[in-house]
Amino acid sequence: MTYEQIIGDLKRKSYKPIYFLCGEEEYFIDHISDYIEQNVLGEAEKEFNQTILYGLETDILTVIAEAKRYPMMSEYNVVIVKEAQNLKQLDKLISYVENPSPTTILVLNYKHKKADGRSTISKALKSKAVYFESKKLYENQLFAWLENFVTSHGYKLQPKATAMLLENIGTDLNRLNNELKKLFINLQKGEEINPDIIENNIGFSKEYNAFELNNALGTKNVFKANKIIHHFGQNPKEYSLFRILPTVYRFFIQVLIYHRVKNENSRAISSRVGVNPFFLKDIERASKHYSIKKIAKIITALRKADMHSKGIGALNMNNDAILKELVFEILH
Repeated sequence: MTYEQIIGDLKRKSYKPIYFLCGEEEYFIDHISDYIEQNVLGEAEKEFNQTILYGLETDILTVIAEAKRYPMMSEYNVVIVKEAQNLKQLDKLISYVENPSPTTILVLNYKHKKADGRSTISKALKSKAVYFESKKLYENQLFAWLENFVTSHGYKLQPKATAMLLENIGTDLNRLNNELKKLFINLQKGEEINPDIIENNIGFSKEYNAFELNNALGTKNVFKANKIIHHFGQNPKEYSLFRILPTVYRFFIQVLIYHRVKNENSRAISSRVGVNPFFLKDIERASKHYSIKKIAKIITALRKADMHSKGIGALNMNNDAILKELVFEILH
């Protein structure tokens, strides 16, 4: 089942006896588990009918015993096992999976990985339980996720503000969720989140960031590009090369892909390039300044800068010098 299907069923109070939530992306696992923890039982029912266990602190026999308990003055007994990936002998749960208690909702939060698909318990969970694998979102999916998240809370989000959030926070959905919820406190319902709001409330500069550096490089704005990297050089802790280089690399890979698919329709191009349609014009503009041959040289320069940043071949170059050399090679 998908995340949307599971949450939809839970909101309709259509509950299943077992939820096995596994995978790399914690956010969706936490959200499903938290929804069950907070909404299935009333506050008075939780004291006797809701049990929270932790994989490192419990064992399978205890989990089974708690799951087999009958609810007291409640329709359901809820048992949530957090960090269930630390449970030993998970295969011993199979007898319960095959014949679960109809009055219990057992939730297993199996984070950062999935059960061995060849194992008997894994096959049983897939056939008998709600089996959900929480996968990391691809970068081109994050724009849509952020926009939907913000819209669902009653706000709007400008594409450039979206780019700032992703560049500075990255792909950690829990961090994005936390930062945005703190931001919502200071906004009026229906307000549009723009770069100024991000800068003033979260602290990311709308002028000095890798997104603006890519914009300057894409338009061959030498003054702006050098102004930005000078600021980066003055603040090396805030602007790490390990964050900047992948962003610049990804930008030029997108320009390279654009060269190969530019004759397709705009929707197909956006999908193939992996950018929000709003930013496709930036990629198109950059393609007019950088040929395929030039991009190949830029990629070589980026790889060299990456090696230099790790101390390979440039022991006496600091990050500021590495970035200045890279930007010069890109622009000339």
